Amino acid sequence: GFSQNLHAVLCLAENSVGPVATRPDDIHTFYSGKTVEINNTDAEGRLVLGDGVAYARKDLKADVVVDMATLTSAQGISTGKYHGAILTNNQEMEESCMTAGLTCGDLVFPLIYSPELHFSEFNSAVADMKNSVNDRSNAQSYCAGLFIGSHLGFDYPGVWLHIDMAYPAFSGERATGYGVALLNTLFGSYSSNNMLNDIAPSLTCKKEVEGGVEPSAKKPKCTYSH
Repeated sequence: GFSQNLHAVLCLAENSVGPVATRPDDIHTFYSGKTVEINNTDAEGRLVLGDGVAYARKDLKADVVVDMATLTSAQGISTGKYHGAILTNNQEMEESCMTAGLTCGDLVFPLIYSPELHFSEFNSAVADMKNSVNDRSNAQSYCAGLFIGSHLGFDYPGVWLHIDMAYPAFSGERATGYGVALLNTLFGSYSSNNMLNDIAPSLTCKKEVEGGVEPSAKKPKCTYSH
């Protein structure tokens, strides 16, 4: 069992040609309320993930949001075939996720986190943002995660973790099952399983308060978006 409030949000869409398919130059209004100009129809996964994390914040009132996807081919350039790429607004979460990866074998490595420097890659003249970067040589896998985070909101007071597992999720034509052990280990301290308790890193869900951070007074509501 899991001692906290846990929700799984499946962010799914079918890639299909049709009269209501997304086209270049379309402008979508997201669940976050932000508008997005479509400049790359192949960057479609982030569209549904953006709505997923916004739903987790607005409707589920989650204190911890994890989104996890085979999002970008650029992840393989950033962190290679064996390490998933992680992006988070919380240093403790970054360190705990790396420790969990080393413990269970689902390895991860952090990307940079500086939205004030990179979110301008999505500048649009007709919407709040584009869905793909203007400069494809500028930290693509990180920027893709940043797009998702923008719909959660950079003012989100909880903990957000983005995991891009595009390369480690596959070996040849087969899936590896990457990510299951990582999540079980990362949040194992909230499990009733003694083995997971023993191997889990120390993780305290924190929220922002004026003047710093404090442990959440309520049970954290953890949301997993995929």
